[in-house]
Amino acid sequence: MAEYINPDYVPEPEKVNTKKGLEGAVIDTSSVSKVNADTNTLMYRGYPVQDLAELCRFEEVAYLMYTGELPNKGQLADFEKKERGYRDITKANLDVIRLLPKKCHPMDSIRTATSFLGAEDERIWDNSPATDLDKAIRMLAKIPTMIAADYRFKKGLDFIPPNKELSIAENFFHMCFGKVPQKEVVKAFDVSLILYAEHSFNASTFTSRVVASTGSDIYSATVAGIGALKGPLHGGANEQVMHMMIEIADPKKAEQWMIDALAKKRKVMGFGHRVYKSGDSRVPTMKKYAMSMAKVVNEPKWMQMYESLEKVMVEKKKIYPNLDFPAGPAYYMMGFEIDFFTPIFVMARTTGWSAHIMEQAANNRIIRPLSEYIGAPQRKVQPLSER
Repeated sequence: MAEYINPDYVPEPEKVNTKKGLEGAVIDTSSVSKVNADTNTLMYRGYPVQDLAELCRFEEVAYLMYTGELPNKGQLADFEKKERGYRDITKANLDVIRLLPKKCHPMDSIRTATSFLGAEDERIWDNSPATDLDKAIRMLAKIPTMIAADYRFKKGLDFIPPNKELSIAENFFHMCFGKVPQKEVVKAFDVSLILYAEHSFNASTFTSRVVASTGSDIYSATVAGIGALKGPLHGGANEQVMHMMIEIADPKKAEQWMIDALAKKRKVMGFGHRVYKSGDSRVPTMKKYAMSMAKVVNEPKWMQMYESLEKVMVEKKKIYPNLDFPAGPAYYMMGFEIDFFTPIFVMARTTGWSAHIMEQAANNRIIRPLSEYIGAPQRKVQPLSER
C-alpha cells in the first residue's frame, strides 16, 4: 500500500547558523598571505609586509607573489626583462580605451581594457601553470600602460609609450606625466604598491577565486576582481577619503567635522577593517611615506587633517584607520587625479589576485556555498483565473 503524502505538508525550516558577509567563515586554505593576530602583522608568503616595503621593490614582491620566494639578482633580472618586454599594448586596445566615454570612471576603463586584453590572447583556454604565470606577468606589465593611457586620454593628451629602462613605479609616472619625479616620490609610490599588493580573502580576491573555481580563465577572474574593487566599501575607499578631506578643506575644522559626522552617524571612509580590530598593520608604513610626501611638496595640511580626524575617531569610537586613509592623500600629493586612486590599487592587487587564481587552479573545487532561505513557504500555484 502506497504511503499517503499530504500535499499541504510543509516541513519545519532547518535551523542554520548563517554568517552574514561570510564573517568569520574559513572556506579554504592559502599560502599566499596571512594576518598574524599575535603580532598584528600582514605577511606575504611568510614575510612581514612592512619589511618588504622597506627592503624590496614592487617587482621583487610581485615575483614573491607568483613563485612563493623572493628572487635572487639573476632571477629578478630575468623577471624584469620579461615584464618590461610585455609593457606595450596593441593599437586596438589603445583605441578601445580612447573610444570609451570621457566621463566614465577609470575603473570602468581598466575593467574593459583588461577584458579586451584577454580577448587578444589566443591562449585564453590554456590554464596550465606555466601559461597562467606568463599571463599574470603580461597583466602586471600592461595594466599600468592601459591605466596611464586612460589618464592621458581623459585629459585630452597624447599617449606616452612605456619606457622599458624604468622600474614599474618610475615608468608609471613617465607614462602619466612625461617625467619621473624625485626618488622620495617614487619610493612612496612603490611602497604603496607593495602594501596594496595582497590581503588574504578580501572581497575582490574571493571574487577572483570564485570565477577561477569554475574553470574560467585568469583574465576573466581578474576582470571580476576589478569589478569588486570598484566598490567604495572596498577599493574605492581611498578616493572617498580624499573627497572627504577636500570637503573639510581646513585642518582647523577637521576635529569638529569628525565630531559632527559621528553625531549624525555619517559613514566615514578610511576607518575600520573586518580583519584588524586594533589597527591596520599597513598603516604605520603608509603614513610614514604620506608624511614624506607632505614634506616633498611642502603641503602639510592634509596630514595635519589626518592627525585630527584619526584622533577623534580613535577617542570616540576606538576605530582605527585602514590603508586607504593615508594612501588617499599620498596619491593626491603625488599629483594623481582622485578617480585614478583605485586603478592604481588594481596595478598592485593584480599580483595578489593572480597568485590566488593560480593557487585555486592548482587544487580546485568549484566554490558553491549555500544560503538560508527566508522567503515564502512552499505554496500552491493558483490558475490565473483564480488570482
